[in-house]
Amino acid sequence: MKPKILGELKKSGFHDLSIRQEIRKNLVSKLKAGEIIFPGIIGYDQTVIPQIINAVLAGHDIIFLGERGQAKTRLMRSFVNLLDEEIPFIEGCEINDHPYHPVCRRCKALLKEKGDALPIAWKNRSERYTEKLATPDVTIADLIGEIDPIKVAEGRYLADELTIHFGLIPRSHRGIFAVNELPDLAEKIQVGLFNLMQERDIQIRGFNLRLPLEVFLLASANPEDYTNRGRIITPLKDRFGSEVKTHYPVNWADEITIINQEQKLVSLDGYQIITPRFMKEIIASISHDARGHPEIDQRSGVSVRMSIANYETIVSNAFRRSLRLQEREVVPRITDLSAAFASSLGKIEWFGLEEKREDQTFRAIVREAIRKVFASYFSDSAIENILADFDHHKKIRVSEDMPAKKYGEQVKAIPSLHTSVERILEKHSPALIASALEFILEGLHLKGRLHKEEVGNEEVYRS
Repeated sequence: MKPKILGELKKSGFHDLSIRQEIRKNLVSKLKAGEIIFPGIIGYDQTVIPQIINAVLAGHDIIFLGERGQAKTRLMRSFVNLLDEEIPFIEGCEINDHPYHPVCRRCKALLKEKGDALPIAWKNRSERYTEKLATPDVTIADLIGEIDPIKVAEGRYLADELTIHFGLIPRSHRGIFAVNELPDLAEKIQVGLFNLMQERDIQIRGFNLRLPLEVFLLASANPEDYTNRGRIITPLKDRFGSEVKTHYPVNWADEITIINQEQKLVSLDGYQIITPRFMKEIIASISHDARGHPEIDQRSGVSVRMSIANYETIVSNAFRRSLRLQEREVVPRITDLSAAFASSLGKIEWFGLEEKREDQTFRAIVREAIRKVFASYFSDSAIENILADFDHHKKIRVSEDMPAKKYGEQVKAIPSLHTSVERILEKHSPALIASALEFILEGLHLKGRLHKEEVGNEEVYRS
């Protein structure tokens, strides 16, 4: 049974730890046990996470700097796992006062009145995390507090401290307070955070009020805004103990792992979704190439959400084909990549390109992604082997609406191509063969080894 009054809590031997001591203690326990500190975070094991661990051990407030889609918010929310399962607080307290040493006037008076009979309640770790998206209209009242007119109307005097309605930060006492996009706060609000971060107290209106709060502060920002020329004031910047820079996945494998983890597609009854590895690599490569493209504004970044959305869109396009052709296997092909335009163009900030030019540029990025992935599967000598049986008389037709069975019929006529198709597949089925065939044909075309022309709604490849 959990203690319900202060006397029982004292007898239980409950340790009095500050929020930083608590988080540090639980982090050390996880490190000793070899547990994953931040589950679901991919690609940061050797870069970001060691910096976070150092900051927590040092007891620092942390700001995460990175472009959109770099898991900054997920990292901040993961800190909940470093809190104790439950902590005691004085029952009815708005700011979660510690039963041993309350800081608000109400709880001090209550402790003096009831002593060891002081009633206590327990708060779960999930209730000790507060998050606020910074916007220009956020006020000091939202974060710190304000005079409550209802309490005044009930008969209290304005000079009475109990007329205060506490804001989000005091209500995060003995917990974590996270601010998303910190530089978007107005400058006067940023100034209001000074005392919290350095002296660990707050002031409300004209009250000579000192609340020594224990709040572990996390924040996120775009590097472009977090400079002396940006929207962050220098004194606030100086008060963060640690500045941790996030980044996009450094390789296709990490991006694919994130896609697999975050995609929301579900398999429907009677239909099986199978995505070949090379299609996922192409989707990952599209995002990687976009992140270095000179006509894309890299200050905004190209979010991992684009990769996730592209995967979902391409598979959905393949599913639509399966429904139309009454095929039970849903396997995306190269011809499905055209569907990714809808899920990509709105997630990219271009350098003043016209709409038509945006389409052309993105199409070039997709082609380059296919070429790179194809080169990772087939060397120049392997290409020669594929083309061994591909003479001038042979043509292969592909189409987004073509049944998978027709692909199998075409590829059997070219033994060397058929062998290569089967070699890159872990399992074989008509739909998978169709996907592999399109990948190889388009790769050969982009390498300059096959000619491609559009005939109606079909694409025709020939030597």
